[in-house]
Amino acid sequence: MLTGQTPILVLKEGTRREKGRGALSNNIQAAKAIADAVRSTLGPRGLDKMLVDSMGDVVVTNDGVTILKEMDVEHPAAKMLVEVAKTQDQECGDGTTTAVVLAGELLKRAESLIEQNIHPTIISQGYRMASKKALEVLESISKPVRIEDHETLKQIAFTAMASKSVSFNRDLLGDIAVKAVIAVAEKSGTSYYVDLDNIQLIKKQGGQMADTQLIEGVIVDKEKVHSGMPTRVVEPKIALLDAALEIKKTEIDAKIEISDPSQLNAFLAEEENMLRRMVDTVKKSGANVVLCQKGIDDLAQHYLAKEGVYAVRRVKKSDMEKLAKATGANIISKVSELTPEDVGHAALVEERKIGDDALTFVTGAKKAKAVSILMRGGTEHVLDEIERSLDDALNVVAVAVEDGKIVIGGGAAASEIALHLRDEAAKVGGREQLAFESFAESLETIPRTLAENAGLDPIDILIELRKAHKGGRKSAGVNVFSGKVDDMEALHVLEPIRVGRQAIESATDAAVMILRIDDVIASKTTSAPAGGPGGAGGMGGMGGMGGMGGGDFGED
Repeated sequence: MLTGQTPILVLKEGTRREKGRGALSNNIQAAKAIADAVRSTLGPRGLDKMLVDSMGDVVVTNDGVTILKEMDVEHPAAKMLVEVAKTQDQECGDGTTTAVVLAGELLKRAESLIEQNIHPTIISQGYRMASKKALEVLESISKPVRIEDHETLKQIAFTAMASKSVSFNRDLLGDIAVKAVIAVAEKSGTSYYVDLDNIQLIKKQGGQMADTQLIEGVIVDKEKVHSGMPTRVVEPKIALLDAALEIKKTEIDAKIEISDPSQLNAFLAEEENMLRRMVDTVKKSGANVVLCQKGIDDLAQHYLAKEGVYAVRRVKKSDMEKLAKATGANIISKVSELTPEDVGHAALVEERKIGDDALTFVTGAKKAKAVSILMRGGTEHVLDEIERSLDDALNVVAVAVEDGKIVIGGGAAASEIALHLRDEAAKVGGREQLAFESFAESLETIPRTLAENAGLDPIDILIELRKAHKGGRKSAGVNVFSGKVDDMEALHVLEPIRVGRQAIESATDAAVMILRIDDVIASKTTSAPAGGPGGAGGMGGMGGMGGMGGGDFGED
């Protein structure tokens, strides 16, 4: 800035700034690049991505949020779209790719409107109005679902897993997901609440996907500590200890001088007595199963085995909390304070061998319902993808049970909303009408992408879809297997209303936020020593902007 030819430096030296149309265009390009990165994974015919991190670890998936989390995204606008995927995943567990693709398409359409000299604020207002109308239409085309509708819930799980590599085993996995959710669902008034923390996912390499099973109880990934202990305890009384069954070491350096051999014997005898007293306390409480979060001394193991107590050590904190909830036991931090009131109950505790590992199964919990899914697969990467698929399935079934509403998938709901928005656009008037129409076209990117990924002609499919919906066929969508427009309700392609609702809301919010930015000021960060002078790329945290399709940031 020049005032009387004297330069006034307002910003720190090295700061880069881009204003106006250039800044907006840069941000839109970055967001479009992120949407394009996941677009090819959408739908049953979508393909997977292989992601390799700096350590050489490999992830093979087509889960939108996993891909975006693994990608090292630098551009701030691109990060906003990653946040959209994360929010979608937290709220619904599915529809992450849909939300990101929709946000990218909204920005792409907005760019062409800006080129026609329509102000970004007007586009934002139009998008907000269209989003509100879209949610109303979504609500009106939804159908009710009850927790007793096992078959419908299973179809929802199948739809969530249709695009995953585990889809050929989706009958088994979908059935497991529905049973698990129903087992832990708690009634609250007229509705249900599902705490997915009560469902434990355990991965064990080996076997095949079809060996995956649902266990009514909690699985502890540990074996009993002593071979002399029983392998199976019926009607167990369970003590949960957050304290070590060991002699406590002093916290400061201490020295014990022994001048007489009898003193040594007395010292060892006292150690032994302390351990014996701990085991006696456990025995007095009536517990015959001890699950310990910390260590158990060899001698204590021996005494517990003699008393016929089944003991496990170094149990994870999360498993301890699940066990406490399921069995009604209290987690005790001081062994001497263990009483019969703190002991929990179950139907059976047993050690089972799965593959090369021995696991402890606590089944028939008396207090709360807790279930575990034991997943099997040939490789670590297969197991990881099974876990992601099951996580999606569990989430969509849970939100369907909680909300009690579902919509038709396969691009049917998106096409129906687009039809209503086009009719509504004529009533809006003004320049917002153009944004309304752009929003409708953006929604149609869902069926268009499904068609593209299946190798179909997207134009033909869209024309056919519009014709079908205009003719009142509300459940018409893209059948990627036959290559035609089909009745998605008859094909049981269903999803919870929350998936569509959240995708529309978060995609609109992200698009509007990016559209309203006309100035990007990036401060220079200190460069890494290894890079030498300017080695970090000058832009610091924004150096990767060009890589996301936005060109070199701040350069003319």
